[in-house]
Amino acid sequence: MPIDTQVHAVRRDLAELALAPQVFAQHYAVPMRHIAQRDIAIHASPRADSATVSTLAAHDNFHVLDLGQDWAWGRGDAKGSVGYVLADALTLA
Repeated sequence: MPIDTQVHAVRRDLAELALAPQVFAQHYAVPMRHIAQRDIAIHASPRADSATVSTLAAHDNFHVLDLGQDWAWGRGDAKGSVGYVLADALTLA
């Protein structure tokens, strides 16, 4: 299976557990489903001035694999939606 990092949650240090048979990463995680509390951009990197790769509408799902104080990394349900969102825009489902 070809891995597309815009669709599959894979970084060098972390990947979604379901992808373990296809990719090597230092760590694997099971995504935790969160809900967007408002419309929010999905960014290419954890910076507000980075490129927007997709968007989430209020109440859309975002599956978090890495949650920091300011940013969460994961994937939305839409194709091409892997990236970083502001953590305060999400709530655990």
